[in-house]
Amino acid sequence: MRYMLFKTHQTSGCPVKREELTGIVTKNYRQRALPALVINEAKDRLSATFGYEMRELQRTRAPSTRAGRPTQSQQANVEAKSYILVSQLDPELYRKYVEDKEAAHLSGFSFTVITLIHLAGGKISEEVLWQQLKRLGLKENDENHSVLGNNKQALERLVQQRYLLKEKLAGPEGHVVMYELAERALDETISGKLKDYISEIVGTSTAQEENSS
Repeated sequence: MRYMLFKTHQTSGCPVKREELTGIVTKNYRQRALPALVINEAKDRLSATFGYEMRELQRTRAPSTRAGRPTQSQQANVEAKSYILVSQLDPELYRKYVEDKEAAHLSGFSFTVITLIHLAGGKISEEVLWQQLKRLGLKENDENHSVLGNNKQALERLVQQRYLLKEKLAGPEGHVVMYELAERALDETISGKLKDYISEIVGTSTAQEENSS
């Protein structure tokens, strides 16, 4: 339980692999069924004590290679289970008492990127994504952004946090890096907010057009 809390904080919300948790349990105890028992107990206590759901993540497919098939190492990585902590608090209470206001800009960046990819059909090339972000004042090679710091690293962090899936595909003009929405971005809590946000923008835009006509 402590490991999940501290590791989540240290890695800015990156998923914790099940094998890491299993390793902690089996370091001193060899019972085969013990890791699953301990993990389930940790889930219950995190929920009851801290109001966090310890949610399991698992990729549904492997990234493509140049030959179009995943390697054994990729497949092993894809099938590896991992966990994230999701607050079970009411959104208003979370914003008032828990949310880190200093990290709000990172949440805004994440939501913007996810929205752009969603509007592109769930998948977008790296080149087009940076073209869209540039229109918002975010340049690909900016390593000293006043808010995000290194813009490329900020985008890569979304891959590590499993909001995005990044893969390199072979194309007629060479390799193309593609981004698509991963498990956390497809989760109901995120996709629901995303749809509401897009509907609000479309509704505002439509109202403005009607008023101007």
